[in-house]
Amino acid sequence: MAVELSITSDPGGLYNGKMTWFVVLSCMMAAMGGVIFGYDIGISGGVTSMEPFLEKFFPKVYRKMKEDTEISNYCKFDSQLLTSFTSSMYVAGLLASFFASSITRKFGRKPSILLGGAAFLAGAALGGSAFNVYMLILGRVLLGVGVGFANQAVPLYLSEMAPPRYRGAINNGFQFSIGIGALSANLINYGTEKIKGGWGWRISLAMAAVPATILTIGAIFLPETPSSLIQLSDDTERAKLMLQRVRGTEDVQAELDDLMKASSISKTVEHPFKNIMKRKYRPQLVMAIAIPFFQQVTGINVIAFYAPILFRTIGLGESASLMSSVVTGIVGTGSTFISMLLVDKLGRRALFICGGVQMFLSQIMVGGILAAQLGDHGGIGKGYSYVVLILICIYVAGFSWSWGPLGWLVPSEIFPLEIRSAGQSIVVAVSFLFTFIVAQTFLAMLCHFKSGIFFFFGGWVVVMTAFVYYLLPETKNTPIEKMDRVWREIGFWNKFVGEMDENTKIEAA
Repeated sequence: MAVELSITSDPGGLYNGKMTWFVVLSCMMAAMGGVIFGYDIGISGGVTSMEPFLEKFFPKVYRKMKEDTEISNYCKFDSQLLTSFTSSMYVAGLLASFFASSITRKFGRKPSILLGGAAFLAGAALGGSAFNVYMLILGRVLLGVGVGFANQAVPLYLSEMAPPRYRGAINNGFQFSIGIGALSANLINYGTEKIKGGWGWRISLAMAAVPATILTIGAIFLPETPSSLIQLSDDTERAKLMLQRVRGTEDVQAELDDLMKASSISKTVEHPFKNIMKRKYRPQLVMAIAIPFFQQVTGINVIAFYAPILFRTIGLGESASLMSSVVTGIVGTGSTFISMLLVDKLGRRALFICGGVQMFLSQIMVGGILAAQLGDHGGIGKGYSYVVLILICIYVAGFSWSWGPLGWLVPSEIFPLEIRSAGQSIVVAVSFLFTFIVAQTFLAMLCHFKSGIFFFFGGWVVVMTAFVYYLLPETKNTPIEKMDRVWREIGFWNKFVGEMDENTKIEAA
């Protein structure tokens, strides 16, 4: 059944189709891969601020927080073991993403999503039943494997299923799902923290099994994307029938021809990771590394991981700090929804730049207030605490309609089919690598940089905004199999994309 809103061909007059319920429901189920990622981000930050959890698994941190009156506010939670709990997931996710690339390329997007859900489910069970820190971290590793597979396959799945004109909105659903997961985690943390007996953290960790179960079962019934069907076999009739069902129209020949052309080129490539190093793919390779790197050095994950700890640092109590995380989660999720409505109208570049300016200004103001008001001991006034909370909400909003969703959208739509799975694996691996580095070093950086941590990340926001302005072309409304033409809009990339190898010349003839 098709939604009545018809999508005519894009401005280039290429493809026909409608937004169908088949696409919407398939993408909603696949986007549960974002929910498991968001839930984990939110839950890990919450439980590490719960005193019973710290007392059981990280007693040194607990004693330092409770008994050491001489220690700086900024250094109370500085523990390599505590950060290992948070960041171990990302090492596992980094390694898993490369295995996921081979599975996604050889067997399709659907098996990777299924494996991701199953691994995350096992990790949730282990974490919820943990009785020592090693069992806890092993559970985190399994969660990382699940997220590695899901993050590699889901953005590709969404971009390949979506009609060109609505690709931005549908793919941004992945970040929206991350926000839903993180918000759910924050609400659960707020509730379980109040459970008498000190075992509420077990519910927080075990509840990760709910979205993981939905994803695992749902993945069994997910259809494979038309691009993947053509890549996996020579049965073009089956791919055509799926494309007709996805687009809600019989007239899909133009899109099918482009998919078959892309697939024929893809099948000549035996080593996609070696192929992506070729000079003609330099723009895509640079973006595959730069965009996820910049996404992590916005500082967002330190807010997501450690928001409750950060709010406790500035003087809010345990319950108030968890509620503050709920507030920032609501702001982030709402802002991502706004991005879904605007991304295909205003374009990717406009949201990147506006969000960058918003993040920079709010970070500088937070850093300024903490530098002036928060010393090594004592807290800051309640009024200033709430000003900091409001500014962090403004920062989260800026991220959530720019680098949050677009950091997944843009890489998933720029790769030609022959390097698509390899390119997305590089994106996920770089994202996990720098998430791990930031997560592993943040508490130590907070201890040494103090309020300067916000100026540090603010400086990176300036760099990434300039990068987008000068080097990232606009990709809205461009069919995914025609994306190679956008690089000619940026003069710097002409010297790379202007050089066509023999295969490309034959295809263009």
